[in-house]
Amino acid sequence: MMKPINANTKIARIIKEHPDALEAIINISSKFETYRNPLLRKVFVGRTTLAMAAEMAGCEMTVFFNKLKPLGFEIDQAILPVEEQTKKLPAFITQLSKEQIIDFDVRELLASGKDPLNLILNKIKIVQSGQALKIINTFEPVPLIKMLENQGFAVYSDVISDDLVETYFHKKTETEAISTTPKASASNGWDEVMDRYKDNLVTVDVRQLEMPLPMHTILTELDKLPRDKALFVYHKRIPVFLLPELADQKFEYRINEISDGNVQLLIYKN
Repeated sequence: MMKPINANTKIARIIKEHPDALEAIINISSKFETYRNPLLRKVFVGRTTLAMAAEMAGCEMTVFFNKLKPLGFEIDQAILPVEEQTKKLPAFITQLSKEQIIDFDVRELLASGKDPLNLILNKIKIVQSGQALKIINTFEPVPLIKMLENQGFAVYSDVISDDLVETYFHKKTETEAISTTPKASASNGWDEVMDRYKDNLVTVDVRQLEMPLPMHTILTELDKLPRDKALFVYHKRIPVFLLPELADQKFEYRINEISDGNVQLLIYKN
């Protein structure tokens, strides 16, 4: 029996309990068309409540309730939406002048399938103390945020709309050089490790996925990876954002860079 749903119920739970709910929600607004993509759906629906979805669609909550009730969902309209706390602006945002902000719009690069990482890191190198690099993007660049926070940058993301996010990276003081190279042993012993796990491989191909889906897909697979297996990844580049995350999660990895646009990774735990 399905549990009652209310304004604060996550879309992910609703779809899990009744697969037909996906189409019902998509039919409410074209803004939810991206939910048809299974990987994009994983990114967004896990944190989106019915109240948030209604706000995105510009409609009343009852529109969602009326769509979902015929599917067998019991509706609890007495529970009101949880009010989200307004995100407090960090001090550096209020103190920055226009001259201290370096704008970099990466939307066209991503739309054309290009990876803006090296260009972003080149921009970061010229940011002086007190300045900020503003990345204009279609999503919040979580891996980049984590990388630069670890390097001492203060970060603030402003979600302006569903497809427009401005993220500020503020250089507070002199920071350490940003390392985007794999560990020295990453290419050593590839054949040996492959031989160890040849009968215990889980394979995933992320070459055709757009950012940030490759990293999200790999981490999702690692979450459910059995201890005795290794994840074999087909990638088109060395995923430098992913490597620090693997280290944080105590994963070992080997990289087999075959050619430009053809990289293989083997990820496992000792």
